[in-house]
Amino acid sequence: MKTSTISSIVGMAAAVTTMSVSPGSAEAQTAPAAGAPRVYVRPSDAEIKRRLTPLQFSVTQKDDTETPFRNPYHDLKAAGIYVDVVSGEPLFSSLDKYDSGTGWPSFMRPLEPANVRTTTDRKLGYTRTEVRSKHADSHLGHLFDDGPRPTGLRYCMNSASLKFVPVAKLEAQGYGKYVKLFKKA
Repeated sequence: MKTSTISSIVGMAAAVTTMSVSPGSAEAQTAPAAGAPRVYVRPSDAEIKRRLTPLQFSVTQKDDTETPFRNPYHDLKAAGIYVDVVSGEPLFSSLDKYDSGTGWPSFMRPLEPANVRTTTDRKLGYTRTEVRSKHADSHLGHLFDDGPRPTGLRYCMNSASLKFVPVAKLEAQGYGKYVKLFKKA
């Protein structure tokens, strides 16, 4: 599958919009009223640098890649969602995670397609599809067309760009709308 085809598939899936609050911000301390939309924002550069580890900063802000197999989420099997470490916007679900054998967490599809965008990456001398978060513009990883059915896609992400929220903490951390996904599974 060519990069343009991947971009078309991802673009079509991005019709839904989700909003939330930046974790750690004053707004994140109080959950929004029931049914109120959440607003995801990119914190200031100074705040991002203060909150992130050097590796998280390097990956999300400098487009680096962490070492395969030496990251916390490549083999995590727990149920929950993965959010942007910078903004908290929901990105992926453990229900769509699979072992790709690459050493990085891999997903068949985004949990919230509207929170994920793709760009063309030619940094290594050939064309790849880079995956970034929509609201924080964090570098997340890359998208490949060698994934399992039904999507055939592999969202190969860096653990350093993600924060895992286990099912038991979804409600408390403001992601309660996702609890129902895990009750069905």
